[in-house]
Amino acid sequence: MARPLVDTFGRVHKDLRISVTDRCNFRCTYCMPEEGLEWLSRDEILSFEEIERLARVMVDHFGVNSIRLTGGEPLVRANLDELVRLLAALDTDVAMTTNGSTLRRHAQGLKDAGLKRINISLDSLDRDRFLELTRRDELDTVLDGIQAAVEAGFDPVKINCVVMRGINDDEIIDFARFGRDNGVRVRFIEWMPLDADQTWSNDRVMSQQEIVDQINEVFPLEPVQRGHEPAQRFRYLDGQGQVGVIASVTQAFCGNCDRVRLTAEGQLRNCLFAVDEFDLRTLLRTGGSDDEIAAEIARGVSAKWAGHQIGQVHFIRPHRSMSQIGG
Repeated sequence: MARPLVDTFGRVHKDLRISVTDRCNFRCTYCMPEEGLEWLSRDEILSFEEIERLARVMVDHFGVNSIRLTGGEPLVRANLDELVRLLAALDTDVAMTTNGSTLRRHAQGLKDAGLKRINISLDSLDRDRFLELTRRDELDTVLDGIQAAVEAGFDPVKINCVVMRGINDDEIIDFARFGRDNGVRVRFIEWMPLDADQTWSNDRVMSQQEIVDQINEVFPLEPVQRGHEPAQRFRYLDGQGQVGVIASVTQAFCGNCDRVRLTAEGQLRNCLFAVDEFDLRTLLRTGGSDDEIAAEIARGVSAKWAGHQIGQVHFIRPHRSMSQIGG
């Protein structure tokens, strides 16, 4: 019988984020340095069968009911629909975050395999700026991928936009209009200190209040009752959809966080900003039982901090960037 996966602060964890690869076909400026990163070798990365086993242990032992596939870029992993099918068979809510560049080819197959929800990361609607941010001239391809996700029947399709002061904060209204016009839900994300070049500073964070105030001046909003999801949602008063803001810096939601993360090479991270990891891959590959794996997972989660403490003098920055951790 499943028991709650609880940390020392009483938070129950039911949301598993799995990075299926550290590789990406974009080289976004805040994810990796211009010279790129040293990729993991194939034998270091968990196989689909290993991922499925770890996920099954978490479902069976702890009642995990939500799984999100991330990267790097998850769709650079061949035959990802096969993994989706394995995870969907665990009777969990399987979702994915992608840069959308190959969604036209994969959206319907992923939906048919059992993928329930999809988020597309997109930080600019301006072609030149998109090229500058991603080092790829593929804005049209991503926009077509968003349309493909809508056509495949994903609902809602969510767009994740990291807002960076002085970089793309002048596009907030453009994104809000894009979401309204295309029937997708835009979620603005406060910029977090996970950039590879370590150029983040607190004064470049656009706060939730600033973002909402800008949108509200053009498209009046009202808040929606918030649950455990990280985004505070707002409803357009004219009934034309919703928009969300993830205020991970200025209004940290650590007290309600129910997530754990598994890196592409099988390291359990109990927080996006964790400085310690717990090695599940070695347990898998040396004959560890499901109970032994479950015990290590419980040990890892029990060590979770109260919160990330961004902006405090004692904040410790993770040694990995977002592309190496998984979103």
